[in-house]
Amino acid sequence: MTDPMTDPMTDLPMTDLIVCTALGMEARAVARGLRSRPDPGSDHPRVRVVRMGMGPGRAARAADLLPPAAALAVTGFGGALHDGLRPGDVLVATEVRSGDRVWPCPSAPLLAGELLRAGLPARTGPLVTSPRVVTGRGRHALAREGAYAVDMESAPLAAAAGTRPFAAVRVIVDTPDAPLLNLATMGGAVAARRTLARIGPVLARWAAATGPRRVLLASPRSFCAGVERAIEIVERALDRFGAPVYVRKQIVHNIHVVRDLERRGAVFVDDLAEVPEGAVTVFSAHGVAPAVREEAGRRGLRVVDATCPLVAKVHAEARRFAARGDLVVLVGHAGHEEVEGVLGEVPGAGVLVEDEAGVAAVVENVPRGRGVAYLTQTTLAADEAGRVAAAIRRRFPDAEGPRGDDICYATTNRQHAVRAVAAEADLVLVVGSANSSNALRLTEVAARSGHDGAPLARLVDGPGDIALDWLRGARTVGLTAGASTPGAMVDAVVAALGGLGPLEVEERRVTEENVEFTLPKEVRP
Repeated sequence: MTDPMTDPMTDLPMTDLIVCTALGMEARAVARGLRSRPDPGSDHPRVRVVRMGMGPGRAARAADLLPPAAALAVTGFGGALHDGLRPGDVLVATEVRSGDRVWPCPSAPLLAGELLRAGLPARTGPLVTSPRVVTGRGRHALAREGAYAVDMESAPLAAAAGTRPFAAVRVIVDTPDAPLLNLATMGGAVAARRTLARIGPVLARWAAATGPRRVLLASPRSFCAGVERAIEIVERALDRFGAPVYVRKQIVHNIHVVRDLERRGAVFVDDLAEVPEGAVTVFSAHGVAPAVREEAGRRGLRVVDATCPLVAKVHAEARRFAARGDLVVLVGHAGHEEVEGVLGEVPGAGVLVEDEAGVAAVVENVPRGRGVAYLTQTTLAADEAGRVAAAIRRRFPDAEGPRGDDICYATTNRQHAVRAVAAEADLVLVVGSANSSNALRLTEVAARSGHDGAPLARLVDGPGDIALDWLRGARTVGLTAGASTPGAMVDAVVAALGGLGPLEVEERRVTEENVEFTLPKEVRP
């Protein structure tokens, strides 16, 4: 039920969410958007909109008189301080500041992500509450302190929220270059009102996702030894040789890792033709075909090889099988860099099989009397790869597999760990990039491993990718990360979930990992 209010002294019954605004036009816009929600029903959160009046004094008095509510939000117009904000943009506060006090808003990434999916130009950053309208040099001073936007009401509401979920969302109407008392700025307020109407339903979804929950952390998770080694190789190359250092393909399949290394001076390329002759060049953890190494030699590149030693093992096995005349059947996914590198070792002697159905096609390509051997991509789901390997052995009883399990220890351990948490979870979140094979396989394993049917399992790059509807009713959330995902991204998800209500975090550890790999001689201390 939506009940727009203009008198904060009205005695209201308990609601799920109170949305506070300073101005009547803001309150009416938010209420209009809430009324237009599709399929309103009794299961939707009860939201009340309260107009407080303008300024911190009125906001503080209103805050003292607010009726009980499970969650509290403040929205309306705001002024930009950050150069990247323009009229019409939406700022979701990561924290609210006033004087020397700071109130964190940990669920901001979740809310900003939902606003972006709703088509609004949202971003996150600090919001400062001022006792008066700030102009000119005052704005520049606040910007130098790191604040993104300014308002006059959020701090008293943040203080009143206490331990309840709290959100502050501001639609930018003026900037340092376009001051508040300006005809163009006032005209932009009309568009800002339309944006406020669209913010209302998103705040309702945010409120529906609040509440106490438990997070089960799968362990091991995040970086494996091969990924840590590859990243350290690029970092050491930058320290030793200076920027730029060129990296063929993504060093590991994670956008956060890639962006961080780019900021330090790494340049990622798809083809060696993009690398200047003689430049320092790192081969990614996924390995390369011999033809790539030969090209690098012809162009005089100073190569540092970050191929994971476990991937290098598969390369060596492929060469061994091919040298004795076998057809090498590689179980893996087409287009993956590891697959391209392994097949490049055995031109004309290798074939890719992606699933059990693909095994039948191999039979037609094997001359009578030729031996068959098989290998697997290191980042596959162990159960799925096992089924394909069994299908190969049924067709070719004499087929020889690798001397040891190709699927790497880290992939296997993370899959065992995610099964342990999926068995208890309503929702499983796998943190990793969409091009990460091991993260994708973790998501698939989680979806097959739940109790009473599979739990909802979703791959996310960070908290901003988590749809609020997934969290509605999900009181136990399983959480893990692919082997190429920084642990800080898992921490960011936990922090964001903690902004939705009381959070109990438990770890489910299935094994310890103590594997270490040596660095190539080019970057050793």
